[in-house]
Amino acid sequence: MRIASRTKNLVSHSAFIFSVMLLISSCGDVPTDREQSLEEFTPEQIFERAEYEFQRGNISDATWYFSEVERLYPYSNLSRRALIMQAYVHHSGKEYEEARSAAQRFLDFFPADEDASYAQYLLALSYYDQIDEVGRDQGLTFQALQALRGVIERYPDSIYADSAKLKFDLAFDHLAGKEMEIGRYYLRRGHFNSAINRFRVVIEDYQTTSHTPEALHRLVEAYLSLGLENQAQTAGAILGHNFRSTTWYENSYWLLTKQGRKPEVTGNNWLAQIFRQSLKGEWL
Repeated sequence: MRIASRTKNLVSHSAFIFSVMLLISSCGDVPTDREQSLEEFTPEQIFERAEYEFQRGNISDATWYFSEVERLYPYSNLSRRALIMQAYVHHSGKEYEEARSAAQRFLDFFPADEDASYAQYLLALSYYDQIDEVGRDQGLTFQALQALRGVIERYPDSIYADSAKLKFDLAFDHLAGKEMEIGRYYLRRGHFNSAINRFRVVIEDYQTTSHTPEALHRLVEAYLSLGLENQAQTAGAILGHNFRSTTWYENSYWLLTKQGRKPEVTGNNWLAQIFRQSLKGEWL
């Protein structure tokens, strides 16, 4: 069994080496100096050279050769592929602005092409993959959401639609996380009204995200700190109605009962309106 396995691996490795040798030989006549003209070479030869450079990890050379296919043979079948490959290679090299530029150019020139859905997806990824820490500016997150929505709405039957939906939800959750981070900051420093405003944004605008239970609990904390017990009780009631099994509800319940209160809807505040909507199935 070991001999057979090793033989199989050697065959596979040999096949890979042979395919690379073929690619190298097919690219051998293409100049490696960018100062040299490529006009005497076919689009296929230049395209293959671009693929070869990409396989070697030479992002700059790969994108340059792909761009030369587009420049020298704008009406060839490979011109479109070269443009979408520029976007892909730039993105692989984390050159996100260049990737966006190439993807957008493809969409502008070939909106009905079969690769247009992929170009839109790459455009969205060029924003999405730059989203990192919650604490940073969220402008890229908004742009990612818009571009991902473009994939979902324009190409709902494409193979990229499901991935775009998942990333859209994650980016949406990311925005809610930003509001929560700022709200917690205000809460820790006793700026309760400012904290409430942030948590309210999560409840009203991002209620389908994973941050909603904590936002409700933080509202209980903030309102109790201000002595606004009706609002605190109502926030606890919404939390209990929608997220009773969470530790956030347990914590809110403990805070309320500690002060002789219980989670229930009282008054006619904005939270009471939310609660009535949730009972009617209009919320969450």
